[in-house]
Amino acid sequence: MTTLDAQATVKVSQLQKSFGAIPAVTDVSFEVYPGEVFGLLGPNGAGKTTSIRMMLDIFKPDFGQIAIFGGAMDEAKKNRIGYMPEERGLYRDLRLEPTLVYLATLKGMSELAAKARVAQWLQRLDLYEHRHKRIQELSKGMQQKAQLIATLAHEPDLLVVDEPFSGLDPLNTRLVKQIIQEQADVGKTVIMSTHQMYQVEAMCNRIVLIDRGHSVLYGRVDEIKRRFAGHAVNVTGSGDFAHIPGVLEARPPGENGAWHLALQPGAEPHELLRMLACRSDIIIDRFEIAEASLDDIFITIVQQPRGEAGDA
Repeated sequence: MTTLDAQATVKVSQLQKSFGAIPAVTDVSFEVYPGEVFGLLGPNGAGKTTSIRMMLDIFKPDFGQIAIFGGAMDEAKKNRIGYMPEERGLYRDLRLEPTLVYLATLKGMSELAAKARVAQWLQRLDLYEHRHKRIQELSKGMQQKAQLIATLAHEPDLLVVDEPFSGLDPLNTRLVKQIIQEQADVGKTVIMSTHQMYQVEAMCNRIVLIDRGHSVLYGRVDEIKRRFAGHAVNVTGSGDFAHIPGVLEARPPGENGAWHLALQPGAEPHELLRMLACRSDIIIDRFEIAEASLDDIFITIVQQPRGEAGDA
């Protein structure tokens, strides 16, 4: 369970980082607490990975403050962190089990303890019979699960997982979700970066959205969705709802038979209804304001001009 009254596991404030003349991160701030799965979101190139690497002391910030477990990063704290990057980082020519054991020992575990823990995770993730294979012989999904074991084997207190469901089938996606939630349930801190907004809605209580190097949205998912109520509508009827002025995205009817229309910033549902009612090529059977999904909110924010996105 999230404990926001506890000391933050991660606290970053006003981070800035440029590479030469190119700014990668301009102003990023957020806090993450024990027992929560925290969503770190943003479009490609927004500054998420650079922020993670500064947080983990891989990059040094040009400006800003970072506190991990209540203070500055050191080698002992690094051993309490598990990092699963989006790019698979395992040695492809080496065999699976000894590679995972070796990586766990680099985080301070004894070889005996590492072997026992790795064996448990191999069994849990259905990789035990493949433990003697070279990593390059494993499927993409198997390599993803192996990367997760490398992240978890040393029992970290802070997990940073970047696109943890990449390459996984639905069964293994469900298993990995369960494992991530189990870590949070026992008080570990989990930071999850993914483009799968439905997974964020299912797993995260709080998020930060980074766009063009700025933190542009930060807080509880339910509160953010309430703030964006009215930015989407559900419409049942006949006609072409895919090309409507003022609509950012139109999703075809799902199980409820309704089109889901995400509105552009400034577009009002009543104005959309008036326009649709005046069109002879469209018949409306039902029109209702929908709860904005994180997909809707993501699209709305990242397509705004810079000044408006910053104000969000």
